[in-house]
Amino acid sequence: MKPLKNHALLIAMVLFSGYGYISSCTHESVLPLPAAASKTPIITHGTNVHVPGNMTVGNADEWKLDKAHSNVLWSTNYVGAAGLLTGRFNQFGMHEVTDAKMLNYITAAQPLKDSSWAFYENEPAKTYFNGYVQINQSNTGEPARDGGCNITTLGTVPIVAGTQNLTVTNLAKIKTTEVKFDDMSNDYIVTLNLTWKGTLAAPITKSIVGRLKYVPKARVQFGTGAAYDVFGLQLKFQFNCRDFGITSTSISDKVDIECNMNFNNK
Repeated sequence: MKPLKNHALLIAMVLFSGYGYISSCTHESVLPLPAAASKTPIITHGTNVHVPGNMTVGNADEWKLDKAHSNVLWSTNYVGAAGLLTGRFNQFGMHEVTDAKMLNYITAAQPLKDSSWAFYENEPAKTYFNGYVQINQSNTGEPARDGGCNITTLGTVPIVAGTQNLTVTNLAKIKTTEVKFDDMSNDYIVTLNLTWKGTLAAPITKSIVGRLKYVPKARVQFGTGAAYDVFGLQLKFQFNCRDFGITSTSISDKVDIECNMNFNNK
């Protein structure tokens, strides 16, 4: 009878351990899942205000465009290929160029003050800016193309040494009509007018929506020079070049523009 008793004991042990295993697998013993991460963006806007004033050198309350460290870039798809065509404009500025100011300026420097803008970090309704590029200053890194087919394709005229050409034939300009907070980020949504002649008989204006990013004010110092403040604005938008009479089959309809503007208060 001893083997039978041992067999019964073994069965009891198996049943007991099985019950323990089953109870350990109930939902009561499972650790709760972590709460789902919130998808609400964290949005913070400071109170910085940046205005150009008279752009007086040495006045820390008057901000100046640091053109040497800024750029206006363009890119578009090369039709029939996977790559992009890219370039930049060598000459640009932040001034409201009225009809009376659309002239040839005999100078190598900025022909007009970069003073037609203001930025209010926490009051976007007060923010505005104007900008322009000289179309014949498009620089792809290929001189033969920049001074050749691009001139006729874009409806402009060749560069004249020592001249800043802000005439109607050579000017594209933007002017904001609304700046507001982006509800999903710290950026701003900008509505602007793009005015350009292209290859048309006269300039036309198209309303475009873009995105503005603010790079907050920071203190910098290089070498033994005095410290000063800097901040940045990055504007991105897209337009359809066919609206302006550009018919080249080498480029896509859509052209992306990126304006990286750096400012200082030196």
